[in-house]
Amino acid sequence: MIRPIFIALLIAISSTSVFAKARIPLGEREVLNKVYDLPDTDEFKLKDGNFMDLATLHKEFNIAYLLPLYITAEPKLVGFDAQTESYYDIPQDQIDAILASQKLNKEALIKLPFYTRYGGKIVAVLIIGLLIWGVIPSKKEKVEPTNI
Repeated sequence: MIRPIFIALLIAISSTSVFAKARIPLGEREVLNKVYDLPDTDEFKLKDGNFMDLATLHKEFNIAYLLPLYITAEPKLVGFDAQTESYYDIPQDQIDAILASQKLNKEALIKLPFYTRYGGKIVAVLIIGLLIWGVIPSKKEKVEPTNI
């Protein structure tokens, strides 16, 4: 009973048509990160009844959503609705007013993490280095026979 199920599962998994559809995403995408939770007051209430928070929005070129190779657009502060996961472009003077009222440092909020800024480059260089190292043949020492 278990053997036919195992064989059918093995055939389904090893089918090339299953893997032909699987592709690694590669390209530019927008990344939205919530950086500060504003107080839930009328001042930050949106039209739909949700409350606004602050988030950073930047564009990056990455591989498989895990390996950001480089930043194509530097981060900027935007309004963020966590319930609908949407963002709002807010004029710079209003952002400055919000930051002043909450006593926040703009540079600290828009700073990207180390991995986002440099980690993808480091991992990509390591992978390329390992590939090159694997292709280069190693020299083997010649062993000369000795007479005993």
